[in-house]
Amino acid sequence: MKNSQMTYHEQIVPYSRKKLVKKLKDALTDSRYQHVLRVEQTAMDLAEKNNIDIERASIAGLVHDYAKQRPDKDFIKAIHEYQLNPILLNYGNSIWHGVVGWLFVKNELQINDIEVLNAVRYHTVGHQYMTPLEQIVYMADYIEPGRGVPGGDVWRKIYFSYLQKGVAYQTKQTLSYLVAHNKPVFPQTIITYNSWVPKFDLK
Repeated sequence: MKNSQMTYHEQIVPYSRKKLVKKLKDALTDSRYQHVLRVEQTAMDLAEKNNIDIERASIAGLVHDYAKQRPDKDFIKAIHEYQLNPILLNYGNSIWHGVVGWLFVKNELQINDIEVLNAVRYHTVGHQYMTPLEQIVYMADYIEPGRGVPGGDVWRKIYFSYLQKGVAYQTKQTLSYLVAHNKPVFPQTIITYNSWVPKFDLK
């Protein structure tokens, strides 16, 4: 199914997809908006392939980057206001827009579905336990057609046919990138790595 043909029936959001898309277009630059549309379509394709709720995949794919272009002060205020782990203050938007950004999705977009919110929350750093929907959004953000995927089409096929192995491969690639570029590693990313990567032969 093409994302443009999607209609919502499950009352996960209190309005239509058209209105949700408008909210995202208003919140994001055009390039970021186009990214979320591609992530939505990729998440829907993964959901359809794996018999997972396509409507939830659409919504979670659309809103995963809702907070991506918020100013730092909004995140810092939320970290203090919601008494989140103060270690977050040592990081920046690349971590915040997921780990903190789900709160903006909940409060501003009136989305209360815990699985959709956790898909937003975990899409940057993963989690030791992720539902199939959460795995899908984690991967759809990584493999949407606008991004190059290390390993090319072979690994794209694995993502679509074996979600858990796809999560492991993506987590390994993410950690390898951070280490190679001397980037700080958020503690949850290491927990995700230890929980997923050793289970699979990723050579």
